[in-house]
Amino acid sequence: MSDKKLEDAVPDAPRHVLRDGTKIPQLGLGTYPMDDTEAEALIPEALWRGYRLVDTAVNYGNELGVGRGIKASEINRDDIFLTTKLPGRDHGTDSVRRSLEGSLERLGTDHVDLYLIHWPNPSVDRYVESWQTMIELRDQGLAKSIGVSNFLPEHLLRLERETGEMPVINQVELHPQYQQELLREFHAEHKIVTEAWSPLGRKTDILQHEWIADIARKQGRTPAQVILRWHIQSNILPIPKTSNVTRMAENLDVFDWDLTDEQMRRLKMLHTGLSGSGFDPNEHEEL
Repeated sequence: MSDKKLEDAVPDAPRHVLRDGTKIPQLGLGTYPMDDTEAEALIPEALWRGYRLVDTAVNYGNELGVGRGIKASEINRDDIFLTTKLPGRDHGTDSVRRSLEGSLERLGTDHVDLYLIHWPNPSVDRYVESWQTMIELRDQGLAKSIGVSNFLPEHLLRLERETGEMPVINQVELHPQYQQELLREFHAEHKIVTEAWSPLGRKTDILQHEWIADIARKQGRTPAQVILRWHIQSNILPIPKTSNVTRMAENLDVFDWDLTDEQMRRLKMLHTGLSGSGFDPNEHEEL
């Protein structure tokens, strides 16, 4: 480890307790669009600075680098919460098992802490049987917890209706411009943790908004820290991606201060309903 002081100086991030009893850090590191080389170099840096949740996916093409980075960090695997995702082309039954086994091999581990269906791909209509297989894989210890990404309430209700089990997490695009309030209300009602990809509004200009800049000045923080603190106070789990080690540390420094009620109200008013990605879960088909 290149700098023991970095690891020792950062306290453990607070954790959410999932419905299945598993504890997950309240903030993690996203890895899209890192490649293997970048992930191998940056994952140890993030872990040394205090990150304990790392999010990847088959379709990010960086699982090998993420696994090598975790190993290089020399931090105990049991102390790291590792997430990966099932790609659309592997929906089904036996294909789900093969896909997860391939992820585990690339990641260099015998289990993931969270396994997600990346997209529902409703026109293919195999997400229910995929979910049933994931329940079996979880029960066999290959994944500690299982969830989904980019699912709508109708997809989630169908999973429960046909398998008897809801996901513990739904990872969706979410940021101040696209706050997904109705979906978050549904999640709260069904004890599903809301996890945010693109929490800083990738492909939007939300980080440059004058209201956020004003709040950042008054708080003595960066605009990104203000947005991440909004997520934390909104009970959302953000997974920001950055390749800058200074911003890594800044992004994690959001747990010992608060936005005021008025600042939270102003941020709520930034919602426009406009997605940065433009992907519709009812239409998007992931390969």
